[in-house]
Amino acid sequence: MEHLIKTVRGFDGALVLAPEPGGDFPEIAWGDAFFYYAPDGQVPQATQPYGTIVTKNYPGDELSDLDAPDRLRVNIQVDRAAFPALTGDSAPDSAPDYAAVDTVLPHPVYGAQSWICVVNPGERTSESVLRLLRTAHDAARSRYERRRQA
Repeated sequence: MEHLIKTVRGFDGALVLAPEPGGDFPEIAWGDAFFYYAPDGQVPQATQPYGTIVTKNYPGDELSDLDAPDRLRVNIQVDRAAFPALTGDSAPDSAPDYAAVDTVLPHPVYGAQSWICVVNPGERTSESVLRLLRTAHDAARSRYERRRQA
Protein backbone atom coordinates (compact mmCIF):
# COMPACT_ATOMS: atom_id res chain seq x y z
CA MET A 1 0.00 0.00 0.00
CA GLU A 2 2.77 2.44 0.90
CA HIS A 3 4.48 1.89 -2.46
CA LEU A 4 1.26 2.75 -4.31
CA ILE A 5 0.67 5.85 -2.19
CA LYS A 6 4.26 7.03 -2.65
CA THR A 7 4.01 6.53 -6.41
CA VAL A 8 0.74 8.48 -6.69
CA ARG A 9 2.12 11.28 -4.49
CA GLY A 10 4.85 11.64 -7.13
CA PHE A 11 2.32 12.42 -9.88
CA ASP A 12 2.22 16.13 -10.75
CA GLY A 13 -0.75 17.78 -9.01
CA ALA A 14 -1.72 14.69 -7.02
CA LEU A 15 -3.44 14.98 -3.68
CA VAL A 16 -3.49 11.84 -1.55
CA LEU A 17 -5.77 11.80 1.47
CA ALA A 18 -4.85 9.10 3.97
CA PRO A 19 -7.13 9.57 6.99
CA GLU A 20 -5.71 8.44 10.31
CA PRO A 21 -7.35 7.71 13.65
CA GLY A 22 -8.43 10.80 15.51
CA GLY A 23 -8.48 13.03 12.42
CA ASP A 24 -11.32 15.01 10.89
CA PHE A 25 -12.48 12.20 8.62
CA PRO A 26 -15.09 9.57 9.53
CA GLU A 27 -13.70 6.53 11.34
CA ILE A 28 -14.69 4.22 8.48
CA ALA A 29 -12.13 6.01 6.24
CA TRP A 30 -9.20 5.63 8.67
CA GLY A 31 -6.41 3.59 7.09
CA ASP A 32 -7.68 4.06 3.53
CA ALA A 33 -6.34 6.37 0.81
CA PHE A 34 -8.11 8.60 -1.71
CA PHE A 35 -6.44 9.97 -4.86
CA TYR A 36 -7.36 13.29 -6.48
CA TYR A 37 -5.93 15.61 -9.06
CA ALA A 38 -5.73 18.85 -7.09
CA PRO A 39 -2.79 21.07 -8.04
CA ASP A 40 -3.81 23.62 -5.39
CA GLY A 41 -3.59 20.96 -2.67
CA GLN A 42 -7.25 21.39 -1.73
CA VAL A 43 -9.77 18.55 -1.85
CA PRO A 44 -12.01 19.19 -4.87
CA GLN A 45 -15.57 19.85 -3.73
CA ALA A 46 -17.46 18.57 -6.76
CA THR A 47 -15.17 15.71 -7.79
CA GLN A 48 -14.83 12.12 -6.68
CA PRO A 49 -11.37 10.59 -6.30
CA TYR A 50 -10.03 8.82 -9.37
CA GLY A 51 -8.62 6.03 -7.25
CA THR A 52 -8.77 4.65 -3.74
CA ILE A 53 -7.21 2.01 -1.56
CA VAL A 54 -9.58 0.48 0.97
CA THR A 55 -8.55 -1.77 3.82
CA LYS A 56 -11.88 -2.91 5.15
CA ASN A 57 -15.42 -3.71 4.11
CA TYR A 58 -17.76 -0.76 3.77
CA PRO A 59 -21.51 -1.12 4.30
CA GLY A 60 -22.96 -2.66 1.13
CA ASP A 61 -19.48 -3.48 -0.18
CA GLU A 62 -18.43 -6.75 1.45
CA LEU A 63 -17.81 -9.05 -1.53
CA SER A 64 -14.01 -8.55 -1.55
CA ASP A 65 -13.70 -9.87 2.05
CA LEU A 66 -11.54 -6.93 3.10
CA ASP A 67 -12.12 -7.50 6.81
CA ALA A 68 -9.88 -10.58 6.61
CA PRO A 69 -6.28 -9.99 7.75
CA ASP A 70 -3.74 -8.48 5.34
CA ARG A 71 -6.22 -7.57 2.60
CA LEU A 72 -6.72 -4.35 0.71
CA ARG A 73 -8.32 -3.37 -2.55
CA VAL A 74 -7.17 -0.79 -5.06
CA ASN A 75 -10.08 0.85 -6.92
CA ILE A 76 -9.51 2.83 -10.10
CA GLN A 77 -11.81 4.75 -12.42
CA VAL A 78 -11.08 3.76 -16.02
CA ASP A 79 -12.23 4.88 -19.43
CA ARG A 80 -15.51 3.26 -20.51
CA ALA A 81 -13.85 1.97 -23.68
CA ALA A 82 -11.05 0.32 -21.67
CA PHE A 83 -13.33 -1.29 -19.09
CA PRO A 84 -14.39 -4.39 -21.10
CA ALA A 85 -10.81 -5.14 -22.16
CA LEU A 86 -9.61 -4.90 -18.56
CA THR A 87 -12.39 -6.98 -17.04
CA GLY A 88 -12.92 -9.52 -19.82
CA ASP A 89 -16.52 -8.67 -20.62
CA SER A 90 -18.84 -5.71 -20.23
CA ALA A 91 -21.74 -7.95 -19.16
CA PRO A 92 -20.54 -11.31 -17.81
CA ASP A 93 -23.01 -14.17 -17.49
CA SER A 94 -22.05 -14.71 -13.86
CA ALA A 95 -20.57 -12.50 -11.17
CA PRO A 96 -16.82 -12.80 -10.72
CA ASP A 97 -15.17 -13.87 -7.48
CA TYR A 98 -14.68 -10.37 -6.07
CA ALA A 99 -12.47 -11.78 -3.31
CA ALA A 100 -9.90 -13.14 -5.81
CA VAL A 101 -6.45 -11.64 -5.28
CA ASP A 102 -4.06 -10.18 -7.86
CA THR A 103 -6.82 -10.09 -10.49
CA VAL A 104 -8.31 -7.10 -12.32
CA LEU A 105 -12.06 -7.18 -11.77
CA PRO A 106 -15.02 -4.87 -12.17
CA HIS A 107 -15.59 -3.03 -8.91
CA PRO A 108 -18.29 -4.96 -6.99
CA VAL A 109 -20.38 -1.80 -6.45
CA TYR A 110 -19.17 0.76 -9.01
CA GLY A 111 -18.35 -1.46 -11.97
CA ALA A 112 -21.27 0.01 -13.92
CA GLN A 113 -19.54 3.40 -13.62
CA SER A 114 -16.34 1.94 -15.17
CA TRP A 115 -14.44 1.32 -11.96
CA ILE A 116 -12.09 -1.65 -11.72
CA CYS A 117 -10.49 -3.12 -8.64
CA VAL A 118 -7.65 -5.39 -7.59
CA VAL A 119 -7.50 -7.11 -4.22
CA ASN A 120 -3.91 -7.39 -3.01
CA PRO A 121 -2.09 -6.46 -6.23
CA GLY A 122 0.83 -8.81 -6.76
CA GLU A 123 3.11 -10.13 -9.44
CA ARG A 124 0.41 -10.33 -12.13
CA THR A 125 -1.20 -6.92 -11.60
CA SER A 126 1.16 -4.49 -9.83
CA GLU A 127 2.50 -2.92 -13.02
CA SER A 128 -1.00 -2.67 -14.50
CA VAL A 129 -2.33 -1.06 -11.33
CA LEU A 130 0.39 1.61 -11.42
CA ARG A 131 -0.21 2.23 -15.13
CA LEU A 132 -3.98 2.47 -14.60
CA LEU A 133 -3.51 4.88 -11.68
CA ARG A 134 -1.31 7.07 -13.90
CA THR A 135 -3.91 6.97 -16.67
CA ALA A 136 -6.71 7.81 -14.23
CA HIS A 137 -4.63 10.69 -12.84
CA ASP A 138 -4.03 12.06 -16.33
CA ALA A 139 -7.76 11.79 -17.13
CA ALA A 140 -8.59 13.64 -13.89
CA ARG A 141 -6.12 16.37 -14.87
CA SER A 142 -7.79 16.68 -18.29
CA ARG A 143 -11.23 17.01 -16.68
CA TYR A 144 -9.85 19.65 -14.30
CA GLU A 145 -8.36 21.64 -17.19
CA ARG A 146 -11.65 21.47 -19.18
CA ARG A 147 -13.61 22.76 -16.17
CA ARG A 148 -11.15 25.61 -15.67
CA GLN A 149 -11.49 26.68 -19.32
CA ALA A 150 -15.30 26.52 -19.31
